[in-house]
Amino acid sequence: MSGTAGTAELESWIRAFAEAISAHAEELTRLDSAIGDADHGVNMARGMTAVVAKLDEGPQDGTAPGVLLKQVGMTLVSTVGGASGPLYGTFFLRMATAMGDRTELGAAGFAEAFRAGIGGIVARGKAEAGDKTMFDALAPAADALDAALAAGDELGAALRAASRAADAGRDATTPLLARKGRASYLGERSVGHQDPGATSAALLVAAAADVLA
Repeated sequence: MSGTAGTAELESWIRAFAEAISAHAEELTRLDSAIGDADHGVNMARGMTAVVAKLDEGPQDGTAPGVLLKQVGMTLVSTVGGASGPLYGTFFLRMATAMGDRTELGAAGFAEAFRAGIGGIVARGKAEAGDKTMFDALAPAADALDAALAAGDELGAALRAASRAADAGRDATTPLLARKGRASYLGERSVGHQDPGATSAALLVAAAADVLA
C-alpha cells in the first residue's frame, strides 16, 4: 500500500476483519460466556457475514469510501444483536461521516476518521477508560496511531504500533472491574476475565495493520 486508503483498501480491511471474527468466534463466545450473554462471537460472526454478503453483491470500485463504510455500519446495526451491533455500526458510520466525499485517505485522514469512529462509540455507550469495554483497546490504539504518525512513521508502521497498543489494552481489561454493560452486573466477579468487546476491537485494529500496511 502507498500510504493511502481508498475504497479497495478499506474493503480489504473489512473482509480481513470478517475473516478474523470468523476465526475467533468461538473464543469471543467463550470470553462472553464468563461475563456476558455468551453471544458476542455468534453475533459478530453473523453481522460480518452479512457485511461480506453485501460486499459480494456488486463491485465497490466505483463506490466512495464513505459510502462503503456507511453500508458496513448500517448492515451491522441491522444484523448484530445486543450492544455490539449499535456500537460497531456507529463506529463505521462515524468513520464514513468523517471521510465525507474524499475518494481516498492519507495516513492523517485515516487516523482522523478512526478517532471519529471511536468518538461515536463513546457518544453511544458512554464508555471511559478502564470501564472494561472495547474502548480500552481502541483508545490506546488511536493514541499510538497519532503518536507514530506525529513521529514521522508511515501508515503501515503506525498501524502496527496501534495494533500492539490495542492488544495491550485488551490484555489490560482482565484485572479490571467492569463498569459498563452486562458484565457490570457481576461486580467483583467480572475481575479476572478478558473483555470480549476489547478482544474483537483488537482484531479490528490488527486487520487494519495487516491490510493497510
